[in-house]
Amino acid sequence: MPKKFIRRFLPDHQTVKQNKALRIFGSVLHEPNLWHLNRRSASGAFGIGLFFAFWPVPFQMWLSAGMAIPFRANLPLSVATVWVTNPFTMPPIFYGAYKVGTTVLGTKPEHFEFQFSWQWVVESLTTIGPAFLVGCAICSVIFGIAGYVSLNWIWRFQVRKAWEKRRQARNKNAKSA
Repeated sequence: MPKKFIRRFLPDHQTVKQNKALRIFGSVLHEPNLWHLNRRSASGAFGIGLFFAFWPVPFQMWLSAGMAIPFRANLPLSVATVWVTNPFTMPPIFYGAYKVGTTVLGTKPEHFEFQFSWQWVVESLTTIGPAFLVGCAICSVIFGIAGYVSLNWIWRFQVRKAWEKRRQARNKNAKSA
């Protein structure tokens, strides 16, 4: 079952409620639906997390948590899914988003060398920025929807498989009795 698999990786809800960064949400975090793990909440959380994973901002987890609350998606899963883009995966993912943006805008990809400085970021906004931001927006929507649909489908498939297994076991026990 996806529920058992996902639950192994999620932190305890009490630990998340006590996180200093999430205290800005106040008593809203005490809503029980944010902590339940079912097909609807898990699919929504996965879609929301992937949607914000492609946003090139340093506060993706807060955005994901903020969106999980009104959509009643599983909060820990939503926040954890954002970490698809981590320091190791971010360069290839964002380069792929840049390539998507250049393809959609019909511009020629420019050669650039990444530097950790605000000056480089400001200068890059005029050269590679538009293609990068368009690519991030497109990838954000596509992967968010794909994540929602795929986890929803996997969950339904696993439930059908479990029901079929139970039905076969019942039939087997009925025939042997």
